[in-house]
Amino acid sequence: MELRITENIVWKEGVCYVAQCLNIDISSFGDTREEALKNLDEAINLYLE
Repeated sequence: MELRITENIVWKEGVCYVAQCLNIDISSFGDTREEALKNLDEAINLYLE
């Protein structure tokens, strides 16, 4: 597994949490902060493949 260091921010927008990677212009969302970050990690992995 490759180690990646990214800067992420998470904020609440309405009823969802939005997570955005500042290093790569990718964002995702989820019902909880943890889910938003998990979905962001998946989106980053798919982008880098």
